[in-house]
Formats: sequence, C-alpha cells, structure tokens
Amino acid sequence: MTITEINNIKFAIPVKGRLREPAVDLLKRAGYKFRAKGRNLYATCTTADITFIFVRADDIPVLVDSGVVDLGITGSDLIAERRADVANLMELGFGKCRLCVAVPDSVSDEKLSYFNGKTIATSFPHMTEDYFKAQGVDIRCVEMNGSVEIMVDLSLADAIVDIVETGDSLRDNNLKVYSDIGTYETCLIANHALAGNEAVNQIMRRIEGILIASKYSLLEYNISEEKLPQAEEITPGFESPTVSRLDQDKWVAVKVMVLKKDVVQVMDRLEALGATAIIETETRNCRL
Repeated sequence: MTITEINNIKFAIPVKGRLREPAVDLLKRAGYKFRAKGRNLYATCTTADITFIFVRADDIPVLVDSGVVDLGITGSDLIAERRADVANLMELGFGKCRLCVAVPDSVSDEKLSYFNGKTIATSFPHMTEDYFKAQGVDIRCVEMNGSVEIMVDLSLADAIVDIVETGDSLRDNNLKVYSDIGTYETCLIANHALAGNEAVNQIMRRIEGILIASKYSLLEYNISEEKLPQAEEITPGFESPTVSRLDQDKWVAVKVMVLKKDVVQVMDRLEALGATAIIETETRNCRL
C-alpha cells in the first residue's frame, strides 16, 4: 500500500520543547481531539482518522522525508539543518526565531575573516558550515547538543551558532549577536507522496481557518448611507464588508473583518466619522 492509499494519517508533533504546546493547541482548535499526556508516544484522534505521534522536533523532518510519518509540525530551521526533502505546506505563525552567530562581548572585529581558523560550537553544524563556506571562511565546527552558550566561557569554542529568540541567554553568558544566518518559524510539512491528498487538504483548510481567525476580529457598526463610502475606506474587509439596511431611514449596518492589531484605531476613526453601536467580536475559526 502506498502512502497516498493509507486510511490512517500518521502526524508527528514535538514531544517537548517550545513548539509542543502551541502545536497541540492549534490542532485541537482545528477540531482534532486527542489526549497528549505525560510520556505517551502516540495518541489516537477521536474526530478524524489520524494518529498523532510525539517525537523530537529535530527528528520530524527526517521521519516525514522517509515516509515513516505522513505529516509533521516542526521548525523550518530543523528542516534546513536535516536537509530533508519535504513538502512545506504552510507556515503556522509561531516559533519564530533567528539563527545567529554569537561571539564574546569583547570581540570588536566586524569582518567575517575574523572567524578563519576559529572553533564554533553549534547544534546546527550543516547550516553553520554552509554559511561560512559561502563566505569563504574556513572554520572548525563542533557539534553540541543542548545549551551551547557555555562553550565559549569554558574555552571550548571561540564562538557559537544558535537559535536566538529574546537574546537573554546570550547576555547571561556575556555573548552578543555578531551576524544573522537566517530567520525561521514553525511549519506544517508533508511527505511529497501525500501532498495534495484530499485528507491533507482538509487538514490544511482547518488549520488555515484557525490562523486567519487569530489575526482578525469581526467588527459591526451602524453608519449613515452618505458616510458609507468613507467607512468602507476605513474598513475594506478581507474581501468586502457586508452591508444591510436598517429600519432607521438612510442608515445601514456593516459587518466586516478587521485585523486585530488595528481594531482600536479603526474604532476611533469610525466613531469620529459618526458610526454608532461599534462592536468587536472575537473570531475563533473561519473559512474565507
């Protein structure tokens, strides 16, 4: 039986770490009910023909590439590091980070040639070697698992390459960002043989609905017909607003999708225009 003929989809999600909780939350909000407890290595979905498998995030790209599992949620940095040949179906909007070269605070040299002959500790040896090779810089790369910041303080490395989110860990170890290698975020990936499968497309649509809903609010307000064109300029909507006539002469009710980050400013502008009964409603799910 080929991977496209299987009835039960094997879906890998991180067993621990910063990606696990948002990944589980996203899937449950998309309607997939399962129990993710303790040290369980897998969970059967009760609302779809899916088995969720809990594995290390950095193993997921390889498992999807090889067809051991069909789908996975993992970081795009890990996909690149493992050099996995997978279908990147969509970015999920969380787990955003930078892969950076970091050096001791005392380093002032700004040229990459500074690293010639230097030892760099990292959990991303392939990406590190590729980056410096592309710059024509010869380094010695030491692969480390877990925290690498302490390697410089122990004189085991001259610099590190690591994921940076807030930079607090670097500062705690008297390090600073020297240069960025790239920016990454969490993705939904699939084995190429399963990309385009009807069941996979449904999963994508469900997740897409949650992601869009998380960015938008539904705004409702009343406005006079003569000011409707100006109001529509303020709230053009995802495609266009829904307008319905009120019993009050020459007044209409408007329903429109507005980016959450802009809602307060939009409400201010509508109120100044003369709109009334302006109400924001949180959206949890949608299909557009």
